[in-house]
Amino acid sequence: MLRENVTDLMAFMVVARERSFTKAAAQLGISQSGLSHSIRGLEERLGLRLLTRTTRSVAPTPVGERILETITPRLLKVEQALISLTDTREKPAGTIRITAVDFAIDHVLWPKLRRVLQQYPEIKIELIVDYGLTDIVADRFDAGVRLGENVSPGMIAARISGDQRMVAVGSPRYFEKRREPVSPLDLTGHDCINLRLPTKGGLYAWEFEKDGRNLNVRVDGQMTSNGIYQIQQMALDGYGIAFVPEGLVLADLKDGRLKQVLGDYCPCYPGYHLYYPSRRQPSAAFSIVLEALRERT
Repeated sequence: MLRENVTDLMAFMVVARERSFTKAAAQLGISQSGLSHSIRGLEERLGLRLLTRTTRSVAPTPVGERILETITPRLLKVEQALISLTDTREKPAGTIRITAVDFAIDHVLWPKLRRVLQQYPEIKIELIVDYGLTDIVADRFDAGVRLGENVSPGMIAARISGDQRMVAVGSPRYFEKRREPVSPLDLTGHDCINLRLPTKGGLYAWEFEKDGRNLNVRVDGQMTSNGIYQIQQMALDGYGIAFVPEGLVLADLKDGRLKQVLGDYCPCYPGYHLYYPSRRQPSAAFSIVLEALRERT
């Protein structure tokens, strides 16, 4: 009974996280019908309804949420203990899952991690692009990446890049038709390219600073995207002003394909940081990845 319950509880945890029997079955390596049978059996043994099923989605019931809050940390702790035992092998191994925005992956993570893969062939790395504030514990990530060192309680932040800066840019073609803004408030009269964030479907408010004063501006325009590389291309094509990481457009600025505006209002941020749970014992593979990513000053 214990083994059956543990196996089915782990299956329930994956279904609840993925919000899909199809995705969960693929991740667990079992058939969808077999997974449905396991969940039904668990519900019958407990005498509780754990999931609400519709034709389009699956979600935990209130009692299912309470069970998840109880079992998830414990199951993850058991999993971590097993990983620690396997780390006694001669060669570090295992999969390290990290969530970050695509710019950070391309410009910070990948240039350092590719050397890790060459040196440690038994280490696997999974990089997931996400602009939201991911709950790395609930979503079973080993770490996440964000600008700045301010993270949630219970997390450790390790600096993995130098200072970063967001810049407002537009193409010369665009500024031939429109006067350049001299203040962030002037952006309300411009076509701007918005970044849509997954958190509640909101649009990113452009963040400026001058003389110690912060100013967030909600902009508007014809184009919106949830990808920074698409926004860069839209700016290059003359469809408005974009607010993007400076490192993304350095070559465009140097070659004159883009022009920076509001430079005095664009502050620097204290770089990208890798954050991970403080209470989780790092595996040997994770320690190697962390050391490779850590910024050397």
